[in-house]
This record gives sequence, C-alpha cells and structure tokens, in this order.
Amino acid sequence: MSRHLRFIARTVMVQDGNVDVAYKTLNRILTQDGIIDTVKRKRYFEKPCRERQRKNFENCKRIYHMEMARKIAFVSKTNREDPWLGC
Repeated sequence: MSRHLRFIARTVMVQDGNVDVAYKTLNRILTQDGIIDTVKRKRYFEKPCRERQRKNFENCKRIYHMEMARKIAFVSKTNREDPWLGC
C-alpha cells in the first residue's frame, strides 16, 4: 500500500531524527495539495446552501486573481506598442 502513487507523493523522510522539520515539510505539502482544508471542512456537516456559497465565493476569488494576474502581466510588459501615437 505504501507504494501507491498517492502515498509516494506525500512521503517525507526524517533525517537525523529531526522530526520537526519533517513535520513542517509534510504539513506544507498537505496544505499545498488542499488536503488540510478538505479535512477541516469535512469534519462537520456543511449545509447545501453554505456549500454553494463557499463554492461561488471560491470561483469568484479564482476569477478575480486570474484577471488581476493578467492585468499585472500586461502592465509589467516592457515591449508593448505606444497607445498614444499622435501625441
């Protein structure tokens, strides 16, 4: 079972008996994968209306961040044409 891909990707080796560093590394990996948030959410029942609200909020937040990243990338471009050619 430990050779399963799901477990291999989240395996952290303890080096020199340093458990604290391994724990922090594992915690960071699980947070990046979103497993910590899922476990915290699944601890209690989430009403369907609250689930819809959360999913809509996450969707809006994702769209906002994508748009903001696109705008920042456009503004930070250095080789773009001058919009005020005649001035």
